[in-house]
Amino acid sequence: MTDELNTATPTAPAWPPRRFASQLWRAAVVLLGAISVASLVFAWRADQRGSTLEQELVRRQQDSTAKIAEARMLAKQAQEQSSESAAKVALLEARVAEVAVQRGQLEELIQSLSRSRDENILTDIDAAIRVALQQTAITGSAEPLVATLKQADERLARYKQPRLEGVRRAIARDLDRVKAISVADLSSLSIKLDETIRMVDDLPLLAVAETRKDSIGRDAKAAAGPARPASAAPAANAAAVWTGKVGDVWSAMTERVWSEARSLVRVTRIDHPDAMLLAPEQSFFVRENLKLRLLNARLALLSRQFDTAQGDMQVAQASLDRYFDRSAKRTVLAGELIRQVMGQARQVTVPRPDDTLAALTAASAGR
Repeated sequence: MTDELNTATPTAPAWPPRRFASQLWRAAVVLLGAISVASLVFAWRADQRGSTLEQELVRRQQDSTAKIAEARMLAKQAQEQSSESAAKVALLEARVAEVAVQRGQLEELIQSLSRSRDENILTDIDAAIRVALQQTAITGSAEPLVATLKQADERLARYKQPRLEGVRRAIARDLDRVKAISVADLSSLSIKLDETIRMVDDLPLLAVAETRKDSIGRDAKAAAGPARPASAAPAANAAAVWTGKVGDVWSAMTERVWSEARSLVRVTRIDHPDAMLLAPEQSFFVRENLKLRLLNARLALLSRQFDTAQGDMQVAQASLDRYFDRSAKRTVLAGELIRQVMGQARQVTVPRPDDTLAALTAASAGR
């Protein structure tokens, strides 16, 4: 069957080998030339592109250098501007703070100007009461507080505002409480002590004998006795007048002798016999020590040290009772003054006007 096919298919003419080789060579040369030309074209285009890229890179590098220099300059300017801006901001902050302070002061001024009359009165009364409390604490006297409460009550009475009647009632209650407290009047107590100190030099001592005033009075009566019938002498006869004169002289003489005899003998109870044995120079020191005790008590009262003043006055009273004549009027008066000072020199706390302050606060708050 294979033979049949071979016999049936016509055979193609065969190409000559040399002609085919030449054609193949030519085609190869042409292809190689085309490839060379294409390579040259591609190389030229690559070279052109590389040159273009190099020029672009150089241009871009130059642009970058210029932009970097410009950026540096701009950064320097920005830094300088930021420094100036910081200085300006600090100045503005200082001015803003100053304006804020001025605004606060202006607001306070506006508030004080726009405050009503009621608020002004309440504020003034509150400030006056607090100042009076300080004066009372310093002086120890209730007079500043009493005077301030009275002035506040009178001021509110003149104002006649029904809303402030509660404040007036609170003032009245506090005023009654303060008046009910008996505070020691230091000025009057100091005057009493000064008077006692002045009397010390004239107080009679038990060791010094002194003449009685009743004998001097009797002498004066005896001297004045004979003169009475002298006015009636013209009306009576001479015998009666002479007899009356003799009787008067005799009675005056006997009365004077009796008073002298009574003055020579004096009976006195002495609890401390050593008080009768004081020498004249010792009596001087007794008086001076008594004065010093009273002066110390006076200073203690002025400094509101009542315990110290009480101790000094007790010692002074004991010295007065021991060395001085308690039957003499001056001694009795001096002892009475010392006892009065001792009875009044007491530490007393002045009550605070809390009701008034609370009422003022409530009225200021509008309640």
